[in-house]
Amino acid sequence: MPIRHVLLALSVAVIWGVNFIAIHESLQQFPPLFLVALRFGILAIPTLLFIPRPAVQTRWLIGYGLGFGTLQFIGLYLGMAAGFPSGLASLVLQSSAPFTVVLGALLLREKVSARSAVGIGIAVTGLVLVGVARGSVGSWWPFLLVVFGGFGWALGNISTRKAAAPNPLHLTLWMSVVPPLPMLALSLIFEGPHRIGASIAGSLHPAAVPAWIGLAYTVLIGTVVGSGLWVWLMSRHPAGRVAPFSLLVPVTGLTAAWLVLGETPRPLELLGGVAVIGGVLWASLRRSPAATPALDQPEAETALPLSLSSEIPMTISSWPATQDLGSTSPS
Repeated sequence: MPIRHVLLALSVAVIWGVNFIAIHESLQQFPPLFLVALRFGILAIPTLLFIPRPAVQTRWLIGYGLGFGTLQFIGLYLGMAAGFPSGLASLVLQSSAPFTVVLGALLLREKVSARSAVGIGIAVTGLVLVGVARGSVGSWWPFLLVVFGGFGWALGNISTRKAAAPNPLHLTLWMSVVPPLPMLALSLIFEGPHRIGASIAGSLHPAAVPAWIGLAYTVLIGTVVGSGLWVWLMSRHPAGRVAPFSLLVPVTGLTAAWLVLGETPRPLELLGGVAVIGGVLWASLRRSPAATPALDQPEAETALPLSLSSEIPMTISSWPATQDLGSTSPS
């Protein structure tokens, strides 16, 4: 990859890591369920007006929207609103990777390689360590809610795999059409019109400016810019060269939370984080079968001893669930 493309990939990792700080700021003003509806509602309106509908079956579009857009952010936003640290949330959300492997095996009859199974074990061990560390200083519920968010993300991954969208970015943008109405209904039921109204009225005061900046960042920078750059890179380079940069998102998320919010992970949490990232990386990197390169192939494309398969569209984690799964471009 040219150095400017490497810098773009690093920029995406930073954008998505800082996105957790933006979510934290928005949650200071808006109730979590209503914030999910607001976030995707803002994105859904221009999508409906200007973006062509992706050529995929409606059930997979809805499945992606319910899994990735609805269940994931119910868990993530409720967990963070309950006090789960922003930096650790960027790490624990990587639970989507082992969930995707397990769901792929159960629902799609995909064969899990021995290497992936070992990676699952390492990553799950890391998540348990983070959970034990959080449980020792407070409630387990915020941690479990974020893990549930990772499960929702994994359900969305299965839907995107089945959708096989010709233009993955269009699928990602159209996914935003699904969450607003069900999330608004849930917000009205559980958070109530009074709390929603009070948050909207309070958002008109100068003190709410950071919340609006956080929301704008999440929609415009985190989703449109970050995802657009990621798709652009994946369309120009093999997935194995781009996908590993997604593993830097928890690193940038933890660093940003430490610098901005003063969050300092405990040693057990850091150990668990290393295990999670190491497990994902171990399962992702696999040796390619030895082959004699064609004479007319560029040397740069044949000299790599490792390949990393990425089948998860526009995510911060890439996990090759099976031995026979080919690489596709994230959206």
